[in-house]
Amino acid sequence: MRIDPNMVPEMLANLQQSQVQLNTALQEVATGLSVNQPSDNPTSAAAMVENTIATRDLDIYTQNVSTSLATVQTASSVLSSVVTSLTSAVSAGTEGANGTNNSNDLAALASEVQGILTSVVTAANTSMSGTYVFGGTGTTTPYTADASSSTGYTYNGNSDTNSVVIGDNTSVQINLPGSQIFSSSSNNVLGALSSLVTALKGGNSADIQTATASVSSALNYVGQQQVFYGNAETQLNSQETFLGQDKVTLSMQANSLVGVNESTAATDLSQAETDNSAALAAVAKVMPNTLLNYLAPPA
Repeated sequence: MRIDPNMVPEMLANLQQSQVQLNTALQEVATGLSVNQPSDNPTSAAAMVENTIATRDLDIYTQNVSTSLATVQTASSVLSSVVTSLTSAVSAGTEGANGTNNSNDLAALASEVQGILTSVVTAANTSMSGTYVFGGTGTTTPYTADASSSTGYTYNGNSDTNSVVIGDNTSVQINLPGSQIFSSSSNNVLGALSSLVTALKGGNSADIQTATASVSSALNYVGQQQVFYGNAETQLNSQETFLGQDKVTLSMQANSLVGVNESTAATDLSQAETDNSAALAAVAKVMPNTLLNYLAPPA
């Protein structure tokens, strides 16, 4: 039996092709990807680069939203506690102004309001992850005691604000400086509390009533500042939802570009293994006979 030697290159080429197909199938099953290098599908590979960049940006925006939400929610919670404290101060001032209190009663009320003033200063100095929530963009403690100040405290922060990028061409302001909230020239929270302490110590009902009105005005003012944080939280929550939807879209796009269907990949691998085994068997059967033909003497 003579074997056509021209069959050998063709069979070797078939074997090489089957091996390539087997390697590809193995790689797809192992990685879950249909495109493991640009040459596998240049168009999909190029689109995947854009998808990866968009996903990276999305991750940054998502992290910014998460961090900003924590800051905004903390500030809002702090201001809620300040509103509660100021409400108590108004009650103390109203009681002190009714003209029925003795000096001991007034001293006790003054001590209560002084404690409220201290707690409000502590709130104004709230920090989070090493950053002062109400210090503007400053890094020093916003309020420190200062005997030369009419309020007893000095603001050490600045009037700047922080804005965070949370999307393409989208940013949100996440803070108000403490000077705007606690020591505004129009509604000085610390000044109003300090004046009420002084009035209660003085015992003059008219002065106490005037100081209480100032604290009441400061209470309303702080409530207005809370609106800013409420709006910022709403915007951030909305953006968080949008980014989550966008992430799903990008993930689906990536899967359609370079992902593989697990069932199809398993079937392809099984077929590639079968084809490769058949090619190996054919070569193993033909190659020895072909070699003998080369060694046999001419007929």
